[in-house]
Amino acid sequence: MISKTPILKNRIRKVPKQFSWVDHRLVRDRHIERLSHPAAALYLFLVTVSDAKGLSYYGDESIMKSLCMDQSTLKTARSNLVQNKMIAWQKPLYQVLNLDISCTAKRFSMDAPLSLGSILKKAMEENS
Repeated sequence: MISKTPILKNRIRKVPKQFSWVDHRLVRDRHIERLSHPAAALYLFLVTVSDAKGLSYYGDESIMKSLCMDQSTLKTARSNLVQNKMIAWQKPLYQVLNLDISCTAKRFSMDAPLSLGSILKKAMEENS
């Protein structure tokens, strides 16, 4: 039996409060709008085949056959999901990540009002 260890231990997905494994935040928080159609298909495939921690060892050949994709399309779709922090991938392991990324996002303190200049400066620092 292959022992699977999460790639990102702090991002293990949990069953959402609603009834399905496909987290409603995929649509509600507009994650899906940042995905190409092949990336969305790959995400659904990985959600379907992964275990309770979001882990899957499906290989490229099996995924390409199941999704009718060529190698280039799969590579681009996987990259789209990794860039949007929806999956982690270290060949041969995929990890579907928890969509609740607020736990790692920086938040502003609301204790004191911020000037527009300080907000813009902070935004520029985060984008560099």
